[in-house]
Amino acid sequence: MAISRSSAFALLVFLLVLPTEHGLEDGVAVGAADDPELIASQVAMQIKNSTARLSEDDSSTCGTGNPVDDCWRCDPKWHKHRKNLAECGIGFGRNAIGGRKGRLYHVTDPSDDDPVNPRPGTLRYGVIQDEPLWIVFQSDMVITLSQELIVNSFKTIDGRGADVHIANGACITIQFVTNIIIHGLHIHDCKPTGNAMVRSSPSHYGWRTIADGDGISIFGSSHIWVDHNSLSNCTDGLIDAIIGSTSITISNNYFTNHNEVMLLGHSDSYKKDKVMQVTIAFNHFGEGLIQRMPRCRHGYFHVVNNDYTHWEMYAIGGSANPTINSQGNRYLAPKNPFAKEVTKRVGTPKEEWKEWNWRSEGDLLENGAYFTPSGAASTSSYSKASSLGAKSSSMIDSLTAGAGALKCRKGYAC
Repeated sequence: MAISRSSAFALLVFLLVLPTEHGLEDGVAVGAADDPELIASQVAMQIKNSTARLSEDDSSTCGTGNPVDDCWRCDPKWHKHRKNLAECGIGFGRNAIGGRKGRLYHVTDPSDDDPVNPRPGTLRYGVIQDEPLWIVFQSDMVITLSQELIVNSFKTIDGRGADVHIANGACITIQFVTNIIIHGLHIHDCKPTGNAMVRSSPSHYGWRTIADGDGISIFGSSHIWVDHNSLSNCTDGLIDAIIGSTSITISNNYFTNHNEVMLLGHSDSYKKDKVMQVTIAFNHFGEGLIQRMPRCRHGYFHVVNNDYTHWEMYAIGGSANPTINSQGNRYLAPKNPFAKEVTKRVGTPKEEWKEWNWRSEGDLLENGAYFTPSGAASTSSYSKASSLGAKSSSMIDSLTAGAGALKCRKGYAC
């Protein structure tokens, strides 16, 4: 019996988030140091099986080809089925379930007056709880955080149905936790804060030193999915992931007006980041961006089906021998004749970086853009940096048309 494309995509994504035996607790992925080789073999099998199923039918008019969006956005009752989003993950962070097993928590109060004793109804009160929670917002709001928002494990922050801004203060810290979904937020104008006491759980608060002013800081954490957010103009990075963080997907986001966009890897000397696996998919890197989209160290990075319309220095950079697998992206070079190169090896002589595995496959290079490959060309060399099947770069407009925080209305497809 034939099935529609939207049903097929839902089936695909459900299969991609089925838990495996490795790193599970009560059927849920946990831990901050999954085995990259084991994950690579699992991903290869899932892509092979799901591609065969999807090829059976291609008749639906609802889908865009973006597997995340086709999984849930066509449902006019999405607001009644919010937790279905957790079944739509892709890439290395596909097993992040957030607060799927918990109750809904409604943010009714945008204030953040007391980071040690937050009031019920505030965002801070919700994210610090030990229990799984799916956090939603009662109305449009601007939340100006007085100190870092330290998120506890098994939380979803779901901004759909409201216009939610985390802005003009501290922003989001994901530190030594697991299973986090951040979806549908406007995160901008984040400032350094710190030298203050901040609560991280109902039973613990402690002294926080100065935070850099990142939009989202991921530190020693795993199974993280950052999807459909709009990020801009923060003091340091828009998204940073360091200190052994892994199993991360950054998808469908819209990045604008920022210098150092995304850092993946703590330092050249921090070898524990060799376990890092990050998927960067279906994002739009837009106006006002300069560099680090991302800037990688040590680990394995799948950059797939993104739209790069602006950079001033370079798009993708790295040091300390990261493996970078660029597939099906569109790279539109700036007018500056000295900034046409997509790639940059940071502070490393060619004799060293020529052995690093960086490849471009099926990318669309426009306005003189060029990608400098290195290392091995064989597909097997990129198995640990492969996390989903790439679409044709000719589909970039439809794949990334919805990047950023969506304006979802209850009772309508989003």
